[in-house]
Amino acid sequence: MADTTAHAEVGAPAAAPGHADTPHHPVKLYLAVWGWLFVLSACSYLVDYIGLHGWLRWTLIVLFMLLKAGLIVAIFMHMAWERLTLIYAILLPPLLVMVFVGIMASEANYTLLTRVLYYGGGN
Repeated sequence: MADTTAHAEVGAPAAAPGHADTPHHPVKLYLAVWGWLFVLSACSYLVDYIGLHGWLRWTLIVLFMLLKAGLIVAIFMHMAWERLTLIYAILLPPLLVMVFVGIMASEANYTLLTRVLYYGGGN
């Protein structure tokens, strides 16, 4: 009789007991992500501690926030191992909303400028 058992590929992540399709990720990966989250949080607090102001401050804070959110979504929510269509379905709509909000903010500035030019400064 032929052997019908499936053999694991060399170098593939080991499956958790009882779950043949679920990959088992090493604890080292999660510890490294926690370390990066700590470093990014420390950098975010340093921006306030140093006393940066204006666009540089907010750009750095938002950049660190997005990097931390990306790590959390990719590793702790297992998005890095999902199918590409699911990634697009989850990540593309918020990205498009941010693009549309940027377009609306630009349009609002243009509308304000035209009102100030044509109707005066409220005198």
